[in-house]
Amino acid sequence: MANHKDALKRIRQNTKRRARNRHYRTMMRNQVKKLHALIETGDKEAVDAQLSKAVSMVQRVSGKGIIHNRQAARRVSRLAHAVKRMEAASSES
Repeated sequence: MANHKDALKRIRQNTKRRARNRHYRTMMRNQVKKLHALIETGDKEAVDAQLSKAVSMVQRVSGKGIIHNRQAARRVSRLAHAVKRMEAASSES
């Protein structure tokens, strides 16, 4: 356990930041899960609306430094690719 005043303050700050980061990361993951659930249903309008929400959330979390910029780009790319695959599959059948 820390004994110095500045170390105790650092522990308090890290605890707050960890809670805040976890909150944003959970919100981001929930948006992505909602998008994947909608992709399973195949509702194009709902998927497009949710895609913009999910991409916005991923970019917001990246901007705050909670996830790396490249990880955010990779997530957005995979989400867009999943939506394109859904659209292609629905147009074939």
